[in-house]
Formats: sequence, C-alpha cells, structure tokens
Amino acid sequence: RGLGDVYKRQILYTLFFQQRSSFMQKYLDILKNSALFSGIDTKDLINMFKCLLMNIKTYEKNSYILKASEPLVEVGIILKGRVNIIKEDYWGNRTILTTLSTGDLFGESFVCTNINNNCFSIVTAEKAEIMFLNYQKITSPCQFACNFHSKIIQNMLLLIAKKNIQLTTKIDHLSKKTTREKILSYLSSEALKNNNNSFTIPFNRQELADFLSVERSAMSAELSLSLIHISEPTRPEPIS
Repeated sequence: RGLGDVYKRQILYTLFFQQRSSFMQKYLDILKNSALFSGIDTKDLINMFKCLLMNIKTYEKNSYILKASEPLVEVGIILKGRVNIIKEDYWGNRTILTTLSTGDLFGESFVCTNINNNCFSIVTAEKAEIMFLNYQKITSPCQFACNFHSKIIQNMLLLIAKKNIQLTTKIDHLSKKTTREKILSYLSSEALKNNNNSFTIPFNRQELADFLSVERSAMSAELSLSLIHISEPTRPEPIS
C-alpha cells in the first residue's frame, strides 16, 4: 500500500509539471518579451516554474481583478488582453491611473512594500488572461539554486522606476488648467514618444477622459475644435 501511494504521488507530480509545461509553451514568447524576464535565458525561464508558484486566471471584460482595500500578495503578468488601474471615489467616479497590455506587470509596488490595503482597483478593459506569481518565491533563494532570482529583482526595480516616471508625466498632464491643455499635453507627449504626428493610444474616448480627469463631452468638443480624430473601436485607436 505504501508503494502504491508513492506511485500515485509520482504520477500526480508528473501530471502537474506536464500541465505547467504546456502552459509555459503556450505563453513562452509573451514571457520572453516581458520586461520582468528581460535578460533571462529561455532554458532558465522554463525551469523557473519549478520553484515559482504561478496561477493563471481568465477574466471577462469589465471584471475586477482586484478591488480597492483588498490585500495584494501576488504580482500579475498580463498574458492576453488589456487592464486598467483605476481609482474610484465614494460616489463611483473613477480615474484611470494607467493602462496595461500583454506582457505588462502590475501589483509589484504594493507587494514589495507589504501594504495590505491598496487604494486602487484593477479592471479588465477586455477579456484577459493573467498569470499571478508569488512575490516571496521570486525574491527568495530556492532549493534549486536558480540563478535568475537576482536578475528578476533587478528587472522589477527597473520597472518600478519606469512607472514612477510615467506617473510623473501624468501629473504634468493633470497639472494643466483646462481640458484643452490637458489633451494637448498628453497628445504632445505621445507624438514625441512616437516621433510621429500619427500614432496609437490604448484608450477609447471614455477611457481617455477618465485618464485625464475631464468630462467626456468637454473633451469631445475640444477634439472637434482641434480637428483631432479618435476612432471608437474597443481596440487601441489611431490618432491623426
């Protein structure tokens, strides 16, 4: 009976890692291009799942991945789709802090600082698949003596620094006094970033209004006066 139990455990263990390997192969290209895993060999990336606790979940459009005040103990990587990081007030008004797409990471700042009560919510802008990784497993040495832990920590610090710069840029947009100035500040920065006056933004009209903390009707009026066109599909829209 004892040998039978051992055999069953071995089968379950093998099936577990086979299933995990199939997930890995499906999303390998996405993970290789993720900034979190930059500079990590494909072999190490595959072996990574031997020691990192990962969990993949699927969310429908406009679903909450995390609500404000809920504890955040894992970092998330977007495998498919797009999500918005939002701040909602008591009356339900919302501001989009940032939008994230395939390969992007979220939750690292709050997990790193061990803050239990976060002040933002994470909502899907379209159907999304999210991989959650245990932060403690990422930053702590493991029994397999994996050499990629230090590189992931470096990448995470770099990501946090870049997001701080992005938030500083957004503060600059919001510091403008009028709706027109906010729109032009944002579009100007995007044009400079793309080195082109025709580019794509990750927002529809309502999301752009929420991002800039302006009324959609006022924003649409300004866009009309400025002869700037934003198309309305759910996918990112070209501006010209």
